[in-house]
Amino acid sequence: MLKKAGIVAGAAAGLMMLGGTAFAAPAAHTPDPTFGDAYATFIEGGGALGYGAASLVAGAYTGIATTPALVLHSLEHHSH
Repeated sequence: MLKKAGIVAGAAAGLMMLGGTAFAAPAAHTPDPTFGDAYATFIEGGGALGYGAASLVAGAYTGIATTPALVLHSLEHHSH
């Protein structure tokens, strides 16, 4: 079951990364970035990617782990 969660989380993360660039507006002409600018953007993007991926996996894992209990709890209240 955890293997399926990893596949779903990976697919969702991949789609989120591709979706943002597909609809991006064309940029106005700006000067070429410096090495420092590029490095800072890379580090910031890597941190955002890591946080997003970790959040996605944690949410999926929590949902998979708690869903059976939530369903049983819901059925318990409706059977009375």
